[in-house]
Amino acid sequence: MRVIAEGAEARIYAADILGIHAVAKRRERKSYRINQIDTGLRSQRTRVEARILGIAAAVGVDSPRPLLVHDCEIVMSDVGGTTLRSVLADNELDENAVARMMRAAGSNLGRLHHANIAHGDYTPANIVVAPRARLAVIDFGLSEVTQSIEAKAIDLLLMKRSVDPLRFSDFLNGYRSSFRGADKVIRRLLAIERRGRYKTRTLLVTDDAP
Repeated sequence: MRVIAEGAEARIYAADILGIHAVAKRRERKSYRINQIDTGLRSQRTRVEARILGIAAAVGVDSPRPLLVHDCEIVMSDVGGTTLRSVLADNELDENAVARMMRAAGSNLGRLHHANIAHGDYTPANIVVAPRARLAVIDFGLSEVTQSIEAKAIDLLLMKRSVDPLRFSDFLNGYRSSFRGADKVIRRLLAIERRGRYKTRTLLVTDDAP
């Protein structure tokens, strides 16, 4: 297998399982942790990620399908395609197509939140425009099953910081269309942003104080 991506906690490898193009995500050992604790954490997080991938598929969100889970490694189907981040960087892209993609991205997040899944890193870099123009969600390594409004609002905040206001507006339209609790999460997003602005102003005043 060859390495195709590397993150803070895992390496991603290209794989082939009985003729199926796949990717393998292997959580690497952390030398600063006691070996027994490290192995347990990596194995638990791998199992949680596989479970969440199953839930995502069950609620209609395109995502990699878990094919094999063993210790600290999960082998998944390869969704193919290009990241939404790369697609949005194309200045010649038709705006109607952009609006459709952003609404679809929002709708996918709404389905995840309805199932009480907070993605943890929901940005255009973790959304793939796959074959036949469908959108798939990848990298559930930071995801959790939770009813926390705060965790769901952080998903919105990450997307908001990644795209321009018009595209985020389209995203919210899609989000509202698939999640009845959307407005409650959006209100929490606004509260988080107000807290952030307050902290920024406080720091500026402190820095300027004699």
